[in-house]
Amino acid sequence: MIDPGSLLRSLSGRATARNFHSHVINEIGAGVISGRFPVGSILPNDAALMDEFSVSRTVLREALKTLEAKGLVEARPKVGTKVAKKSRWNLYDPQVLAWCLEAEPDEEFLAGLWQVRHALEPLAAADAARDRTGDQIRLMHYWLRQMEVALSEPQSFCLADFELHRIIAEAASNPFIRALQGVIELSHALAYRSVIAYELPYDLAPVLQSHRALVTAIERGLTSDAALAMVETIEYDRLQAL
Repeated sequence: MIDPGSLLRSLSGRATARNFHSHVINEIGAGVISGRFPVGSILPNDAALMDEFSVSRTVLREALKTLEAKGLVEARPKVGTKVAKKSRWNLYDPQVLAWCLEAEPDEEFLAGLWQVRHALEPLAAADAARDRTGDQIRLMHYWLRQMEVALSEPQSFCLADFELHRIIAEAASNPFIRALQGVIELSHALAYRSVIAYELPYDLAPVLQSHRALVTAIERGLTSDAALAMVETIEYDRLQAL
């Protein structure tokens, strides 16, 4: 489990401290996603992995259980730990998505990512326009202000952008839309990583304006306008990611 925004903060290259347990999870999980441990292969035995990562059997076993819960591996009696089929990977898990970013996702993966956002986030915006609370509207305006003051700081801007989308997803009545947090964060990471990592110039003012229109529509209860405004913000992200 990683905290919301951790993937976006990592784009600047700042390393995050890890304990032994999380280190093993990260190394094996990233290895599965990248193909270092190919689908259908059997992981090295416990003794080899314990030696590679300098951890106890208890730490290794707990890490493998976590990876099994994410759908990446499966324990097979008398066989060992097998790398699971891609269809079993939990692509709504933020940590799995972080490994996908690290491994450079292919075109099929990227197409699916944007399709999911286009299909579900406009519904979230419409739901939010209908059901939003006063506190949620205040939070949306707060993150809009954070975007405005960070126009010259892309990493802070993208974090505020993500948080705004996260609040809108939280305001939706559909629990499956609320589960999109990792998908939304990954797409923001894809959109902003070049700007952040290489400090490339980029005019963020139009992005801010599109989000202002989105929040205005939600605040006024305009469901159709909110859905259309959400599509525009997603398109900004998609075009930045190309």
